Amino acid sequence: MDVILLERVEKLGQIGEVVKVKPGYARNYLLPQKKALRATEANRARFETQRHQIEANNLKRRQEAEGISGKVDGMSVVLVRQAGENGQLFGSVSPRDIAEAVSAKGVTIDRRQVVLDKPIKALGLFPVRVALHPEVIVTVTANVAKSEDEAEIQLKNGGFVGATQAPAASLDDLLADAEAQLPPEVKAQRDAEAAEEAEADQA
Repeated sequence: MDVILLERVEKLGQIGEVVKVKPGYARNYLLPQKKALRATEANRARFETQRHQIEANNLKRRQEAEGISGKVDGMSVVLVRQAGENGQLFGSVSPRDIAEAVSAKGVTIDRRQVVLDKPIKALGLFPVRVALHPEVIVTVTANVAKSEDEAEIQLKNGGFVGATQAPAASLDDLLADAEAQLPPEVKAQRDAEAAEEAEADQA
């Protein structure tokens, strides 16, 4: 199906371009979201008469997006979720969740602006693209953790931190382990030397 783009669509084209797309993509996404028109003669003519207005509106929206991009780009949002010991979530994090988390920080965005190829299903730090405008795309970090405290630890460590490691062995434990692994003849020799030293001290 041929459509006329009413805004820039990534990997497809710019405003005013006539592009061929799959009918399902046009019907389910481009047309209902007013990103394109069917490329009929009537629509082509209508687009040309409104081109200047459409481009002016696009420029205004882009400038507005650029104005808030500094607040959003590099933002980190915490999403607390339940997960197993291996870091796999019992649910998932969707574009809606990320949009709500960003909006809670003072910049309202729509879930459709969150570019997420697939839902997030694990703990950790995930860079997520947000299209404030088709020509203004920024990145936020989704910090998915079991708690606010764990989110802070993940941020410091640069990602998911697994189950707490066993406490480090003390120096005495390490020496005892090393001692236990000595060959019998070395142990016997050391015992004999220790006995000789003890006798010399008593003399």
